[in-house]
Amino acid sequence: MNRRWFASLFAKAVGAAVCLGPLSCRQEPLAKAHRETVEETIDLTVSVAASLQKVMESVKLAYQQQAPKVMITYNFGASGSLTQQIVQGAPVDVFLSASADWMDALDEQSLVLKTSRKILLENELVLVVPASDTETVSFEEMKTDRIERIAIGEPDSVPVGQYAKESLLAMGLFEVVQQKLVLGKDARQVLSYVETGSVAAGLVYSTDALASELVRVVATVPADDHSPIVYPVAVMAASKQAAAAQAFVDFLSGGVAMKIFRAGGFELVE
Repeated sequence: MNRRWFASLFAKAVGAAVCLGPLSCRQEPLAKAHRETVEETIDLTVSVAASLQKVMESVKLAYQQQAPKVMITYNFGASGSLTQQIVQGAPVDVFLSASADWMDALDEQSLVLKTSRKILLENELVLVVPASDTETVSFEEMKTDRIERIAIGEPDSVPVGQYAKESLLAMGLFEVVQQKLVLGKDARQVLSYVETGSVAAGLVYSTDALASELVRVVATVPADDHSPIVYPVAVMAASKQAAAAQAFVDFLSGGVAMKIFRAGGFELVE
């Protein structure tokens, strides 16, 4: 991505005031050690990209079996919006983003514990239509009158929208279909537009498509057409529970959590 363009977007994003919304298996050694040393309940706030909502709920259940005194509160949303919240001072302990760019933005502001940062997962971008639509659909057909509305995420703040725009530009389709685009506030909303038939097609993560019986995948976007779809995670520098936050981050890359992510269709980063 052009860094000057992204820096400009980030500067605009942080200018707006944003408030924080409502927020077995072999034991992992670090989680076990943390559980044994914690005597009082610890509350962790974890901001997470919306595309991870379903798997992260399962991850929380698994983690609380190993660290029952650590209470996890999730704040799901678009990675850009979550980044704005952290910049504005929201009390976040861990951030799991759907884009390296937004994590970079926090890192450049010294809001991330650098030693804690890692790439956790990878994903793919796919073209989906409502499951009830049995017609053949291709990227080229997006230019025709038959495809009247196409859902993508808001490119300036939603990673799935950024990847979608990059892909449409790479295929020479963006200018042609721009007037047809319906923008979602996060990955889950984009999927919902397709599930309900509010649009004829949409560009979503393959994991979201896999989890829904109401959409059908008709094409996979070539990986070369967009930036790598990766999910970085890190402890926030302002966390007052840095040790507990690090233990949770370590759990995310351990065997128990990775089984959950793999079952959800995510590609694992070794």
